[in-house]
Amino acid sequence: MLLRKIKTPGLSHLSYLVGSGGKAAVIDPRRDCDIYLETARAEGLEITHIFETHRNEDLVSGAPILASMTGATVYHGPNPAGDVVYAKTAREGDRFDIGQLTVEIIETPGHTDDHIAFALYDSEYPDGAVGVFTGDALFVGDVGRTDFYPDRKREVAGLLFDSLQKILALGDQAMIYPAHGAGSVCGSGMAEREFSTVGHERKNNPRLQIGSRDAFIEAKISENHYQPPYFRLMERLNLKGGDPAPRVPRPKNLMLSELDNCNATHWVDVRDPMAYASGHFPGSMSLPVGMISAFAGWYIGEEDSILLIGSDESQLASATEHLVRIALDNIVGGYSGVVPAAASGKSMEQIPMIETEEVRKRLQEHRSDWTLLDVRDADERSEVAIDGSQHIYVGELNERWKELDKAHHYTLMCASGMRATVAAGWLASRGFQKLDIYLGSMGAWKAAEEEN
Repeated sequence: MLLRKIKTPGLSHLSYLVGSGGKAAVIDPRRDCDIYLETARAEGLEITHIFETHRNEDLVSGAPILASMTGATVYHGPNPAGDVVYAKTAREGDRFDIGQLTVEIIETPGHTDDHIAFALYDSEYPDGAVGVFTGDALFVGDVGRTDFYPDRKREVAGLLFDSLQKILALGDQAMIYPAHGAGSVCGSGMAEREFSTVGHERKNNPRLQIGSRDAFIEAKISENHYQPPYFRLMERLNLKGGDPAPRVPRPKNLMLSELDNCNATHWVDVRDPMAYASGHFPGSMSLPVGMISAFAGWYIGEEDSILLIGSDESQLASATEHLVRIALDNIVGGYSGVVPAAASGKSMEQIPMIETEEVRKRLQEHRSDWTLLDVRDADERSEVAIDGSQHIYVGELNERWKELDKAHHYTLMCASGMRATVAAGWLASRGFQKLDIYLGSMGAWKAAEEEN
């Protein structure tokens, strides 16, 4: 038996290739799916089955693409929203043999109506399932979100509770293989490790410590989650099947003289936050490479065109990879010479950084022309907030920037300054000029409080 985990950075997406007896199955493949075929061939395996735990909201599925490359059959759960046109429907109790392995379907609605899990059995180990691919129902340290059906929130939370009981019934020995790890937008309480067992989660997962179905429902409906606009795009593409990823892994290199005529909807600066704040092209926004998966889908639409600005070619290539995985393919070019451009006299803008002493001073002055704008999520703010600050989640600035006054002075803050830079960059790209960033943000504020 071979089981290989393939992790997609940024999205914290986990997919799997499992094989035996010359055959293999892939669970929840991503859009750039050559890696599955390459891995299978290197192990002498033929991909014959492709299983999807659910219609993903946060990335483009590679299932139809991999099926066209291999001839494998795709299986998807019953979908009340409509048929997944590239897949056959798999139902509770269906079994599929892959060499000495057997995959059994478990219907596990709750996160989504079409969600299924896959219990994995090995004929050499007859005492129960050796593992279970849990998709977005059960994670290491958390369970799936249930906010995609706001008019049925109590019902779907209850469905997830029932689904989790099915997974737990597989036995403590079963390894769990979730579709996401820590950092994913699909759950906020995931552990950093990506391995666990049903038994360990039964004893240690906070949500599984809630024994009452009613209490579980209350806990789930009280959670705060955000749904970036691109989720709707992912759902649509994953119903009909997305196109293959572009074959060119990096954008066309543009000369400095070509930038102003590239007609891009967004100039996206993917350098680190300090580099962006120190000097960036007027009108450009800040989306560091490691934050693209979390926030690009808030600010960039399906039809928008993108100019990437980075420190070097590898950074531009990584940014392109992240964007393609969420179907933001319209990249008109890339440029990696910000510092030389500044040296040649090209106009640049800066966003100042301020520290705790200055923030405290402004708060004490009760200035009417200044606002400390907290862009953390609602859960973070409910735990601790700075008196006198105002709150708009960083993603929701995609539209709520229109509520703000361009003549007003805003200091952006988050937990460390990373998301604050993204927020400040977005406002700068919308024409705000009176901006600065609280360096260290809440982390620095709490450290100063402890010192005092």
